[in-house]
Amino acid sequence: MEQDWIRQLPKTDLHCHLDGSMDPNTVFTLLKETGFTIDGDQLEKELMVSEDCESLEEYLKRFDLPLRCLQTEAGLKQAAFDLLKNAATENVKYLEVRFAPMSSALKGLGCKQIIESVLRGIQAAEQQWDIKASVIVCAMRHYSKAQNEQMLYCAREYLGEGVCALDLAGDEGAFPTKDFRELFQLAKRLDMPFTIHSGECGSILNVEEAINLGAKRLGHGIALSKDSNLMKQCRDKRIGIELCPTSNFQTKAVTAWEEYPLRQFLKEGLLATVNTDNRTVSNTTITKELTKLKENMGITEDEIRRLLINSIEISFAADDIKHSLIGEMGS
Repeated sequence: MEQDWIRQLPKTDLHCHLDGSMDPNTVFTLLKETGFTIDGDQLEKELMVSEDCESLEEYLKRFDLPLRCLQTEAGLKQAAFDLLKNAATENVKYLEVRFAPMSSALKGLGCKQIIESVLRGIQAAEQQWDIKASVIVCAMRHYSKAQNEQMLYCAREYLGEGVCALDLAGDEGAFPTKDFRELFQLAKRLDMPFTIHSGECGSILNVEEAINLGAKRLGHGIALSKDSNLMKQCRDKRIGIELCPTSNFQTKAVTAWEEYPLRQFLKEGLLATVNTDNRTVSNTTITKELTKLKENMGITEDEIRRLLINSIEISFAADDIKHSLIGEMGS
């Protein structure tokens, strides 16, 4: 079976949100500990969107229950551990886990406690499974300037010690990227690499802003396909594109395979990659993502390998991990 071949490939996942990728059994257990009970079938409906999801707004509702579970050190550690364990079962060798630390500060945890809890979960999983991971911390578009800057200063202390980069996530339409120039200017002064969610909801202006700010990667980047000049800039600057096919269809960033820009990006020489976004919310894995692309777009074995090599190149991993991953790919 084609999926078996893809499953056995050593893989990476660079765009994967912790809250959207929680193991349902862990969510059930952690909710129960807080006194919140829900049956299994209803929990699945609350955590996952169906193929006929109608909008980004509907999609984002699936994060409510997981975020309740990420307010304790134990919950954060367990969520990170589970994510790596589940990814390792499909031969993911390197994973960049992204999450918004300040979203876990609702019940009194400090930023350091939050980040260290996730790093402990990662370290525990790395000891048991053949997988490596780093953390991308997310500033949120709807948070205050002070909240985002406080988080950035805190996370910078862990750069190279488990944290690898900064991201900006949230509602692109309501909070345009230009409003966050000061945050990314600060990130540059702190030598903090960054990726930015850009062009998921059709805004080419957010893509252009992210490029001008110096983003190393674009989260989703669907709108980039509208502008040949910006594509050229991304090619020349070696800016990575973090595509997430299942999620892109569920949030209506695209509605037909004929308009999905993956092959266009590859043809333009862009460093396009394929990722999960939210393993649980989208009910997906990297194996499923690549299999869907093969079935619906006819991508070849060589193209799959190219996507995986691109992913290694644009990752925020240390050089020794990159060299090891390239070796495992047989390149």
